[in-house]
Amino acid sequence: MRKAGVTLLFFLVLAALQGCYTFTGASLPLHLKTIAIPVFDDRSGAGIPPYRAQLTKGLIDRIESQSHLRLTPSIARADGVVEGAIISFSDAPNQLSSATERALTNRITLVVQVSMEDRVKKTVIFTQSFVGFADYPAGNYVAQQEAIRFSLARTIDDIFDRIVSGW
Repeated sequence: MRKAGVTLLFFLVLAALQGCYTFTGASLPLHLKTIAIPVFDDRSGAGIPPYRAQLTKGLIDRIESQSHLRLTPSIARADGVVEGAIISFSDAPNQLSSATERALTNRITLVVQVSMEDRVKKTVIFTQSFVGFADYPAGNYVAQQEAIRFSLARTIDDIFDRIVSGW
C-alpha cells in the first residue's frame, strides 16, 4: 500500500510540473528580435493547401507563445526569416494482414524542408528536413484525420525546437 502511495505521489508531481519548462529562445542569437514566416509552399504534388496553412499557423502560434521573437509580416524588416515547403505527403499502407494481405494500418508521413536565415548577419542558420508521421487503423476516417493532426504537430514541435535551441 505504501509503495502505491509513493508511486501515485510521484506521478502527481510529474503532472504538476509538466508545463513548467518552456523554451525561451535558449540558443537564438540575441540580435534576432523579429522573425517573418511566409506561408509554407507545397512542393509535394499532393495539392494540400490546408496542411501548409495549418503548418505555418501552428509554427507561428508556437513561436509567439514560447519564444522571445516577435512576428512581423515584412520579410524586409525581419531580423530572421523562416521559409519552408512541404516536400512530401503520403498516406500509405503500413501493416498488412497475413491472412488477407490487406492493410491493417496506414501511415501518414509528412516531410517538410525548412531554412532559417539571419538577415542581420546575412547567414543561413540552418536548412533541414523534418519528418512527422503517425499510424492509424485502415479505413477509419476520424483516425486518419487525427493522424494528420499528430503528424503536423510533431513536425511543428521539431521545427520549433530547431529554431530556438539548435536541436
